[in-house]
Order: sequence, then structure tokens, then C-alpha cells
Amino acid sequence: MNSFAKTVPNVQRNCSNLIDDFSRFCHGRNLEKAITRMHLLEEHGVFAHYLAYAELIRCCMDRGALSQGKLVHQHISSNGYRPNTFLLNNLLNMYIRFDCLADARKLFEGMPQKNVVSWTTMITSCVGHDSDDEALELLVRMYRDGTRPNMFTFSSVLRACHDLRSLQHLQGRIIQSGLESDVFVRSSLIDTYAKCGSLSDAYDVFNEMVTGDLVVWNSIIGAVAQNGDGDQAVDLFKQMKRVGFIPNQATLASAFRACTSLVLLDVGTQVHAHVIKSESDLIVENALLDMYCKCGNLEEAKTAFTRMVVKDVISWSTMIVGMAQNGFSKEGLHLFELMLQSGTNPNGITFVGVLFACSHAGLVNEGWHFFRSMKKLYGIEPQMEHHCCMVDLLGRAGKLDEAINFIHETPGKTDAVIWRALLGACRVHGNVKLAAYVANQVLELEPDDEGTYILLSNIYAASFNWNDVSRVRKSMRDRGVRKEPGCSWIEVDRKLHAFTLGDKSHPQMEAISNEIGRLIQRISSFGYLPDTNFVLHDIENEQKEDSLRYHSEKLAVAFGLISTIKEKPIKIMKNLRICGDCHNFVKLVAKSESRTIVVRDAIRFHHFKDGACSCRDYW
Repeated sequence: MNSFAKTVPNVQRNCSNLIDDFSRFCHGRNLEKAITRMHLLEEHGVFAHYLAYAELIRCCMDRGALSQGKLVHQHISSNGYRPNTFLLNNLLNMYIRFDCLADARKLFEGMPQKNVVSWTTMITSCVGHDSDDEALELLVRMYRDGTRPNMFTFSSVLRACHDLRSLQHLQGRIIQSGLESDVFVRSSLIDTYAKCGSLSDAYDVFNEMVTGDLVVWNSIIGAVAQNGDGDQAVDLFKQMKRVGFIPNQATLASAFRACTSLVLLDVGTQVHAHVIKSESDLIVENALLDMYCKCGNLEEAKTAFTRMVVKDVISWSTMIVGMAQNGFSKEGLHLFELMLQSGTNPNGITFVGVLFACSHAGLVNEGWHFFRSMKKLYGIEPQMEHHCCMVDLLGRAGKLDEAINFIHETPGKTDAVIWRALLGACRVHGNVKLAAYVANQVLELEPDDEGTYILLSNIYAASFNWNDVSRVRKSMRDRGVRKEPGCSWIEVDRKLHAFTLGDKSHPQMEAISNEIGRLIQRISSFGYLPDTNFVLHDIENEQKEDSLRYHSEKLAVAFGLISTIKEKPIKIMKNLRICGDCHNFVKLVAKSESRTIVVRDAIRFHHFKDGACSCRDYW
């Protein structure tokens, strides 16, 4: 009896020491020793405090130790132990962190009690894994369970809404919960309304703000910028500064996105001043690079890139793509070599830039080499955009049969974009028969694609197949497809001027017309002759030349010449691809007037100077 009485305290003391050791190793993040002590706890049928297990689960997450985390789950589910909701939430978070969604769902559904953290964790997981319908269903179940959502729940579930009806219903729930003034909920509402295409509702949410908050300002600026209204986004940026908010990383990145159009470069330069004053930040610096590249200012982009202390794959890829789109293909490929020498591994976007550069420089062999190296050397599976670049490369080089075979050999289902890439090449090389086949492939996938109808009509017109032209245009009328008119924009003295083909409504139209006449007369001495192949109507040559005279980019160039000083580059944006006649016109005007002219069309930038273009007449 005395021996037994002595043994019980010893066992209790040993168990107590074991629990203390286990807890110490858990809090000290010694995973191996903690797991060893946990097995000893099982042998003795005892358990530690739930906070020790929570620390151990967090240690497993930090160390990427999923198998050990599952052992912890198994341990606290054995011998009648009933883990509390806090501990189960930690396990739930662990499974989600390791992308074990099936395990997470099983654990969640088996939880005897769920609190707001449990529901919010699962909802957030579903949104993060594109299971938006499931996220919304969980919110309904959460209400039925009697659990009230909090600001984190709403901030997450808002991202699962993709239509205005469900979004407005959810906003009603937010108001009922009294969380409409929460900064993060309001910010998420603005983001989601913008993604649903309703900027007016986004503005309504923003304007209801009483005191203001930088997070909400960032949301509205980012939303407006992503919806293409750069002017308004910049105005909001200025308003934010006037009311006393200091731009942070997110503000500056959004402001740069807003300035990524040619006409807002001056404003973007002003925003750049804030970056110089603030601490170095890689995200902002990458956004700055992107802005200068997309605004066609490669010199500033190069300067900003050179000054960067740290460069990641986004930095390098932005510059490579920027160089290629601005017509400096060989410089872009040289940057790719420097990137590899720096030890930075390329990604899929990098190769889009590399293949684009090869395509627009006519480097077929090099393009094949880079395309094949993606999988072989870097483990990157080529996506549809890479296949499109290869089709464009082969098509531009006149290798149409090779391009069509490449499309047929492309794994998976081909989309309209890859066929469209070949259609342009058919026009350049005058292959009418193949053009008809390719156009049919596009229209089967996208029956209302106006660009395909127009391009096919132009191909027929260039070969004087007027009956086929009439047939294509009849199809367009029958389907209600309308051609988008060519339009060019230029900013002068902070005012935007737009020109469309044949539009003579501009108040300075007489002066513009006289300037075009002067320019045509002057560049004729350099060998300019109107190329009427780009006026595809069954009309007389004299009428064709008159039509060419009033192409939108010619109007914009003429206006730029009479409205700006000689030292300032003329910068023009165009919604469609620049035609061959206008390309030749601008090139010779740049030479005769000793001006730098930059045209950003739907495909790329064209930098005209001294009678040459950065695209080397290959676009």
C-alpha cells in the first residue's frame, strides 16, 4: 500500500514534467523535440494545455511541416480529448495554408461548434481558390447557424460577387450589420463595384465616407485607374493630397497605373517626384517602370531601371516587354541576357516579351530557340499567349504554312486570338485563300468579331474581289456588326484633342488641312507617294488619295506640328493599327520637319526620328 501510494505521485510528477517539457518545446518552436514529447504524452494518455498545441500547429505552418501537423491533429482527436473551437480553427487555418482543402472541409463540417473565425476562414479560403459560389453558400449557412459576420467576413465574401444584384444584396446585409463605415469593408465594396463595371456605385460608396481614410482613397483611385479613366484617377490623387493624406505604396502604384497612357506622361512624372521623396519600394519602382514603358518614354525607364538597387523578375520582365513594344527588340533581348547573368530566373511574362521582340525583329531562329527553352531549361509550360507570339513570328516572316501547322499542333483548344494573329499576316503577304480559312476559324469562335470582318474585307478589296467584299459587309450588316472608326488623340496644353477619319469638326480644321497639304508637298521631294492600297473602296485613285489625306493620325500629326514647339516630341495615341501609308507619311514628316514623333497604336509604339522608325518598318 505504501509502495502504491509512492508510485502515484511519481507518475503524476513525471506526467507533469513531460507536459512542461512539451509546452516549453512548443513555445520555443523546437518542432522535433515537441513531436517526440507529444508521442510520450499519448503513451501516458495525458494532454497539454490547448495553447501549447496552438503554438505547435503554428510551428508546423512556419516550417512547412504538413505531416507533423497532421500528427498533431490525430493526437488531439484521440483518447476522448475534445479540442476547443480555438484549437480547431488553428488546424483549419493550417490545412488551408497547405492547400489541403479537402481536409479543411472535412474538419470544418465535423466541428461541433463554429464561431465567426471558423466561418470566415472557410469563406476566405473558397474565395482564394476561385470557389466563389461555395463562399456565398457558406455565408448563407453562417446566417442560418446564428453566427453574425464581422468586417473580415464581409471583406472576403465581397470578392466572391460578380454581378450587381448579389453585390447590392450583400451591401444591404452590411448596412444591417452596422459595418458600412468600416474602412476595409468600404474599400472592398469600392473594389468589387469597380470590378463589376459600376464605377457610379463605387463613387457612391466613396462619397458616403465621413472622415476619410487612406485605404479607401487607394481603393477608389485604383478602381478608377483599372477601369481606364486615367484623368479621373489622377484628379482623385490630387484631391487626396489636398485634404492632407500622404500617398503610400498602394497610392503611388495606382497613380502610375492611371498614367500608363501616352497623354498622361507629364502627370506621371509629377507622381514620380513622390517616389524620389519617399523610401525605396520595389512594388512602386516596378509600377514606375511600367508607366514609363507604356508611355513610350524609354529613356526615363532606363534611368529608373539603372537606379534600382534591387531588381526582381517583374522589374526585368517589365523592361524587356517595354523595349519590345517600343520597337527596340535587340535591346530587349540583350536585357534578357543580362537578366540571366544576374541570376534572376525568367517567368512566363518574361518570355512573352522575349518572343514579342523576336517577332517584331523578324528573328525566327532565335524565337524558336527561346520557345523551346521555356520548358527544357526553365520548366515553364508555354501558354496560349506564347503560342500566339510564335504564330505572329512565323506569319510576319512569311512562313504561313509553318504557322498553320504550328496552330494545329498546339496542345489544348485553340482560341480566336491565335487565329487572329495569323490573319494579319495573310493580309501582309496577300494570301487570300488562307485568309478566308483563318477568318472562318475566328468567326466560328467569335461570330461578332468586327476586326476579323474588316480585315477579311480589306484583304478581298486589296485583291479587287469586290463581290467577296460585298458578301463580307452584308454578313456584318446582317449580324449588326459595326466597324470601329479609326481615332487618334494628342494632348496639347493639357487639353486632349481627338481626330477621326474624315472628321472636319475641329475648330482649327482649316489650318490643319493647310498643314497636311504643305507636308505632302514637302515630303514628295523625299519620294512620298500616297499608297492607295490602304484605301480599300471601289473608287477612283484621286478619291482614294483624298481619303488617305484625312486619316486620323495625319490630322493629329499636323495639329501637333502647328501647336507645339520644335523641341517637344509629338505624342499620339491611335485605337487601331497604323496603316502603311500613314507610317510612311509620319516617317518622312519626322525627317523633313526635324521632329521626334511617337505614335502608340493598338499593337506597339512607333518612335519616328530622322526618317526612320523604331520598328524598322516591320510591324
